[in-house]
Amino acid sequence: MPDSSIDVPPPAGSPVAEAYARLSEAYGNLRVVERAAHESAPRGVGWIGADALAAGGAELDGYLAWDDAQVLRDHGRQARPDVVATFGLHRYAWPACLLVTAPWFLHRRVPRLSAGHVAFHRTQRRMSVRIDSFACLPDDPAAALPGARVVPDEEALRGEVRAAVAQHLEPLLDGFAPRMRRGRRALWGMVTDEIVSGVWHLGKLVGEEQRARAELAALLPGRTAPYTASAGFRMLSGPSGERLATRDRASCCLFYTIRPEGTCTTCPRTCDAERIVRLTAAA
Repeated sequence: MPDSSIDVPPPAGSPVAEAYARLSEAYGNLRVVERAAHESAPRGVGWIGADALAAGGAELDGYLAWDDAQVLRDHGRQARPDVVATFGLHRYAWPACLLVTAPWFLHRRVPRLSAGHVAFHRTQRRMSVRIDSFACLPDDPAAALPGARVVPDEEALRGEVRAAVAQHLEPLLDGFAPRMRRGRRALWGMVTDEIVSGVWHLGKLVGEEQRARAELAALLPGRTAPYTASAGFRMLSGPSGERLATRDRASCCLFYTIRPEGTCTTCPRTCDAERIVRLTAAA
C-alpha cells in the first residue's frame, strides 16, 4: 500500500507548518507531516498511532519488540524488560515533545495534540499529525485563524506548553507504566528531560542555544506539576575558562545497564570533570 503521507503539503493556513519545516530542516532525523481534518492517520508497516501505544496492548508489545531486538543486535546482550520499555518511550516522547515545543520556541504557537491525532514511523523518523487548535499571543497574525486560542502573555503561553505536553503524553505514560517499574514522579521526570533536551538541541541547531536555555528555565522553573524538576542548567568552566552549559537529568535513561561506561553527559553518574572533557571535545 503506498504511503499517502509522503510529500503531502500541509493544510492551507496551517499555523505550525513553517515551524515543522524549519525543525525538519535543522534536524534531519525527524520529518513532520501535517494532515487536514478529513485525512486519516497513516497505518500499515512501520506506522503506529500514539493511541495504540497508550492502550498498552499487543501493538505496544510489537513496538517494544523492535527495541528489544535493536539492543541485542547493537550491544550483544539482552536488556531487561523495563529498560526496553524506557528506551521505547524515550524514542517516541522526545520527538513528540518537539511537536509542541518547536512551534512555541520558533513562532510562539502551541498546538494541542490528542493521542488519536499522532502517528509515528520510527525507522523512517516521521510523525504524522493533525492539529485542531493552538494557542498564541494577541499580536500574532495567526490569532485570526480557525482553532486559535488567544492567551494574554508569555507566562500563559508557557502554561499552554506544559498543558499540551501533559495532555498528549499522560495517556502514554499510563500505557507504558506497567512495563517500566517506575513511579509517577520518575515518569514525569522523564518527560521533563524530554522537553528540555529537545528544545536545547533545537536551540543549538538554529544558533539560539542561549535563548533556548533561558526559555526552558522559565518554562520549567521547578514548581510546575506534573513535571517533577526544573530545567536545571548550570555552568562549568573549561580548561581555558570557557563557559560550558550542563544540567543533571531528572530521570535515568538506564543505558548504563547495557554499557556501564556509557553514561550520557547530563547523567548524574557523570562527574563534572568528565563532563568538561566531553563538552570541550565536542566544542
